[in-house]
Amino acid sequence: MSPEAILTPIVAEALARAAGRPLVIGICGAQGSGKSTLAASLSARFDDAPVLSIDDLYLGRDARQRLAAEVHPLFATRGVPGTHDAALGLELIARFRRGEPLSLPRFDKATDDRADGTEPVPAGAKLLLFEGWCLGAQPAAVDGPINGLERDEDPDGRWRARVEAALAGPYAALFAQIDLLIFLAAPSFETVADWRWQQEAALAAARPGAAAVMSRGEVDRFVVHYERITRRLLADLPGRADVTLWLDADRRCVRITQRGVGETGSDDGR
Repeated sequence: MSPEAILTPIVAEALARAAGRPLVIGICGAQGSGKSTLAASLSARFDDAPVLSIDDLYLGRDARQRLAAEVHPLFATRGVPGTHDAALGLELIARFRRGEPLSLPRFDKATDDRADGTEPVPAGAKLLLFEGWCLGAQPAAVDGPINGLERDEDPDGRWRARVEAALAGPYAALFAQIDLLIFLAAPSFETVADWRWQQEAALAAARPGAAAVMSRGEVDRFVVHYERITRRLLADLPGRADVTLWLDADRRCVRITQRGVGETGSDDGR
């Protein structure tokens, strides 16, 4: 059974309980876990419910370069808390709650910058699918480096401290808007680099010659920016998410757990 088939009745039940109140469903998962594909599939099943990706809230390249110059060089790389426009996300969700039309931003990873134009969403949508790799992440104390990037490029922990402060502030407010949180749990952090490389290879095939497409070595460096929070999510989010789909290395769902219910089923991937 696919994640879409597993989650469709759960989403339908949540909508029924909402009784017409606009509902925000969050989908969290590490890079390459299939959250964007899942969100698109659920969107089609539920009257084309709009999809907002946290990736589409990325600051543009120029804004990140300013952040890198003023705060820490590692903020030039998109992805970690502090490199998104959380205020824009809050504004979009507030407009959705009020039943207003939306103009959803889009980010072009092939150019590593905001895309031209926005995606219009008519007024009155009742379901917003909000997907992103760090949804629901909670801040933690800044401790010693966990990989070579942190050791060599953030020896005093300034970058890590700013990331944790962002999680404690604007990101906490943004994540609090989620009514039901779904977590696609990778089998390990080590699997994530392979998944992310598969994504980049697909992007390279679709956009040959695009300037910001990464090599395998660049992907491996890219994902360690996310390592600290990804490992934290793998450890603690299954205990806080409303629904957790446990994936194997081929992204097949092998177990399902629901908060307050426990294990509700499993899938052998066939």
